[in-house]
This record gives sequence, C-alpha cells and structure tokens, in this order.
Amino acid sequence: MFDIYDVIVVGGGHAGCEAAAAAANLGSKVLLVTMNMQNIAQMSCNPAMGGIAKGQILRDIDALGGLSGIVSDKSAIQFRMLNRSKGPAMWSPRTQNDRYLFSKYWREELEKIKNLDFWQDTVNDLMIKNNSICGVITEKGHRIYSKSVILTNGTFLNGKIHIGNVKIEGGRIGEKNVKDFTKNLNSIGFQSGKMKTGTPVRIDGRTIDFEQLDIQNGDDNPSGFSFLKNLITIEKQMPCFIAYTNSEVHNELQKGFSFSPLFNLDIEGIGPRYCPSIEDKLVRFSERDRHQLFLEPEGWNTIEYYLNGFSSSLPADVQYNALKKIRGFENVKIFRPGYAIEYDFFDPTQLQNSLESKIVENLFLAGQINGTTGYEEAAAQGFIAGINSHLKVNRDGEKFVLSRSQSYIGVLVDDLVTKGTMEPYRMFTSRAEYRILLRQDNSDLRLTKLSHSIGLASDERLTSLNEKDSEIKEIIEFFEKFSPDLDDINNALIKIESKPLNQKTKLKNILLRPEISIEILVNNVEIIQNYLSRFNAESIEEAEIQMKYKTYIEKESELVKKLNKLDGMIIPDNMNYSLLKSLSSEAIEKLNKINPKTIGQAGRISGVSPSDISILLVYLGR
Repeated sequence: MFDIYDVIVVGGGHAGCEAAAAAANLGSKVLLVTMNMQNIAQMSCNPAMGGIAKGQILRDIDALGGLSGIVSDKSAIQFRMLNRSKGPAMWSPRTQNDRYLFSKYWREELEKIKNLDFWQDTVNDLMIKNNSICGVITEKGHRIYSKSVILTNGTFLNGKIHIGNVKIEGGRIGEKNVKDFTKNLNSIGFQSGKMKTGTPVRIDGRTIDFEQLDIQNGDDNPSGFSFLKNLITIEKQMPCFIAYTNSEVHNELQKGFSFSPLFNLDIEGIGPRYCPSIEDKLVRFSERDRHQLFLEPEGWNTIEYYLNGFSSSLPADVQYNALKKIRGFENVKIFRPGYAIEYDFFDPTQLQNSLESKIVENLFLAGQINGTTGYEEAAAQGFIAGINSHLKVNRDGEKFVLSRSQSYIGVLVDDLVTKGTMEPYRMFTSRAEYRILLRQDNSDLRLTKLSHSIGLASDERLTSLNEKDSEIKEIIEFFEKFSPDLDDINNALIKIESKPLNQKTKLKNILLRPEISIEILVNNVEIIQNYLSRFNAESIEEAEIQMKYKTYIEKESELVKKLNKLDGMIIPDNMNYSLLKSLSSEAIEKLNKINPKTIGQAGRISGVSPSDISILLVYLGR
C-alpha cells in the first residue's frame, strides 16, 4: 500500500508544508501525513503573515525558493510595509490574508509537486532501528517506512484548551490532540516541557459600528513578499480597524480573574512574553488605562473578524461582557470566545544546526514542537528541515546551514539549538546583530544563488536576480559619474528647502543628504526621471539603500568577517569538556549538553564566558 519514502513529514501546518515542499522539490519522494486534509496550512490564530522581523523571514524563505511568500501574496487582502519611518534595516512587510484562500492555495501548490504524496492519519509512534529512524506508526495501525522523518506537530501533543473553568482536550478548537507521542519520545531520551499560547475571540462584523473605530488602510503601492513577478493582482484592499479598551472593559475582565486558568495555575506552560493575553496585560501593565486592539477581516467573503490584542482564556461570558464595553462594540455578537492552549514541546538544544535530532539519526523537528511561536518561524524551520532531510538521505549527509550573517533564518535556528528557549520564541529585529545586512529588500541578493546551487531556487529566480543585480550596478554607476546641471538641481533643492549648490557635484553626493531621496530627484529633475524610467522600482530602491547606507553596510560587513573566523574554528565532535578543569562548572555543563560545532557557537551559549572561550582556544591550539 505504501512505498518506502525518502522523507515523511508529520503535520500539515506551516512548518510541515514548507518541509514537504522543499524536500520534494529537491527530488525526494515525500509523504505528508496530516490529521485533516481540509486544514492544510491552517491559520490557527490571526489571518496575517509577516510583520516586524517575521516579514524578513518570509522574504528570506521566498528568495530561497520556498512557497510561503507566494501563497501569502496570492491570498492577501491588504499589504503594509511596517516601520517605514525608520531605517531600511527595520522595514518589515506584512499582509492581511483571506484565511480560506491561504489554505486553499497552499494545498494547490503542494498538489502540483509530483513526487509528494498525502495521507490523512495521526502518527503516534516512530520506528527506530540501530538508533536511526526507519518510519512511523499511525493511529490506524499502518507502518510506513522512510529514510528520514520530520516532526512538525504544532500544538497537538497533549494539547489542552482552556476557557475559564472549561477544559477541552484538543490540538486546536474542534480538533483532537495526540496523547501518546510525547511519552514515546521521552522513552527514547527526549526531554519535553509545556508551553502555552492563545487566540482571541472571533467577531460578527455585522454587529460592529465601524464609524466609531479608526480605519487602517493598506499601502498605495504594495510590494508583497515574493521576488517573483505579477503575483499581486488585487485592485482594492480591505481595511483593518483600530479600537481601544477602557476602564469599564478592564473592570469586566477583572471579574473573571478568579476563574482564569492563567492565574489559578491550571496552566503549567509558559506563554509568549511578547503576545500576552488581555488579562495578562492588565496585570503586567496595570498603570495603563487602555490597550490598543486591531479588528482584522478574515477574508473577502465572510463577515468574521479577528480581534488582535484580545487573546484570552477567561470564561466566555466574561469575554463577551467586556467586549460590549468597547466603543463601537456595544451590540457585538461573537462566533466563539478566545481560548488558551497548552501543549508539549521539546528542548531545541537536542537538535543539530540542521534541525536533525542528536538522539535519533535522520529524525528532524521543526516548528512549535521546538518551542517557537508564529507561522513564519515555523515555516522557516520546516523549510530548513526539509532541505536537510533530503540532503541527509540523498547526498551523503551534506548540510544546508545558514549563518547569523546570512539570514534571519540563520539567527532563528542558531538561537534555538545554541541557547534553547524556556518560553515561546518569537523573532525580532533586535535578535539579529547584523540587521543592516539582513534587510527585507536584499533577501534575493543574499540567498537565491545559494539555493540555486543546491537545486532548489528555480532558473527563473536566478535570471530575475541577475537582471536586478545588473540594474542596481548600472544605477549606482550613473549616480557616481553623472553631475546634473547646476540650475536644474538647484531649482529642485530650493523647492524642497535644501541648501543649493555652489558648484557641480556628482549625483551620489546629493543623494547622501538626509532630506534627499531618489523619488524627490525623479519628481523634480527631468533628466534623472528620463534615465531611471526604464528600471524596475525594486532595483531603484535597492540601489538607493546601498548608496545611502554604504558606510554602515561596509562596517557591518567587516565585523562579520572578524566574527566569522570564530565560526570557522571547528570543535571536534568527541570533545569531552569535563577534562578541561580550567573551565567554569557552568560552561562544562552547557558545553557537554549542547556540544557546539564551532568556537563561535560555543561563545553564544548562555553561561559560557569569554574566559572559557580563551581556554578552549588555547586547548585547541588556536
């Protein structure tokens, strides 16, 4: 009935979809096992992709040949570039998506891949021989053999839903959990813990007085996530709306605190620090008299809305009564209350930087099972696990590992496997020490050639990249060599209240003024407008960033070169740190547990000091 597969992917969420697609597109024979084929790539929480740092992750996935950016662009109902008021290192794209279309398009993309099979079932055990994975055992009793397995179980392992005093076993509302899998993994040596996340109430949009809310429209010229062309087809975007809590809302919510599983310790797992529930906000930020909420549409053809910022595990009647105190929500009706979900995860320091397990060979873990939160973080891990599972079984164990200076994905994976996490991990720009280099605009310049070299990024992507790179160089050369007519440029400068020139100068020097942009020059100097009219907008923007921030980019590149030397210093696999008595006891414990591959990785482990690194360097003769 079943073939022997190269890769079995367990779970059809964001991590599972990217994992299955990456491995199959590279040539592996892949089976995707999911509990419900109708819920592939389900947006379990908010119907949106990207955002601060998360948008950079999606652009990186797309530049590498992943599918999340394509699906996000095709299913988008609104596009926004966040942080435009800051420098380009902070710009972060975000889409509001049609929840139904997102899942539909993901399934269509997966079904286009000829060597990807599907099976609707629940995996509750693994087949292991000689400490190496050889397949899975399903709830229906099937033993399916494979050379590698990727676990992307999301919130389904012993998942428990909390709504006040009501406790429901489930991996998501309306879906059953998986009970025995954690125990089976524990029995072979994996360490697990519990985490908690939550989701807000769903609103009947017909009952909201939108006139009393602030409107939030999308960008006039949306750019999207994918570097492929012509994916954005919408002519009119759907707006989101902003509302606020108030003291009356807070009073109603506080009436339910005695029933809160968060406060009466019914919930053991740690929740996300940066996305707290509304009741948690009232306690942690008690000095605030209001909190901002975002009312987000669920899609083109539904009246259902998602209330971002109102995640809660309070009793349903408490949530409902509090909602009615929000301005514009006086007549609100809801489809379902918010809820918290508690689930099992596994310490990600038990993984190599390829996301392969250190305990069982050819077993990979990706997504929330590793302690992360968010669709984007999950998709990135699934993508890396999919590539590495293919390489492991087809190319003699070759690895695809991105460094911290190459990609936000590299930062994410390195943080997880080096530092671990005791709370749901979320990506931020502040986690990336090289964020001037890791901008959303240059993901293709950083990553597409690398992916193409392993056979994943398409020839179309490489051709598009080469065209863009050529245009960027041509634009920069024009700005470095061309000196505009003094009268022409001074007329433009006077118009925008910038100091006129006394003598002719290269166009690049004018661009370096803080108040000057290429857009301003194009709008005010005809010769510049005529020259740049034949170039793609993305190429113009990239050229401008490279010219304006050249000094900062060069300084950060030099820093990368210095620090990469430490990441190039390999530590032997059989290193026994207990023999190095000069190391601190904490360093010995952490180094033996994590078994870092390089000096650079060792230096990023919490508890390993610079003096410990010096001792290692001396011992290794460096």
